[in-house]
Amino acid sequence: MEFLSDNNLLGLAIGLCTFFIIGVFHPIVIKCEYHFGTRCWWWFLLLGFVCIALSIWVNSLFASALLGVTAFSSFWTILEIFEQQERVRKGWFPRNPKRRYPFDPQ
Repeated sequence: MEFLSDNNLLGLAIGLCTFFIIGVFHPIVIKCEYHFGTRCWWWFLLLGFVCIALSIWVNSLFASALLGVTAFSSFWTILEIFEQQERVRKGWFPRNPKRRYPFDPQ
């Protein structure tokens, strides 16, 4: 950590990790919507609040920043879960044949 601070690389490292965190959440959205539908949104709400609490509790600037990024990426994922369901309805992503969708004819 001292190396990053001493060489003014902390911001660059946080940016790189942010890019990675956002990249990890993208396939998570697709898989969660496929297997669980939109009912899993509260998992991301809970994860977001836990990460916010940990971000406040942790003393390390680097860890606190990454926990904050994870928290707000998790909150953004809630919106993306519902948008993913719309993308599935439009046929842009595969439907799970084992699930019923709210847009299925009754």
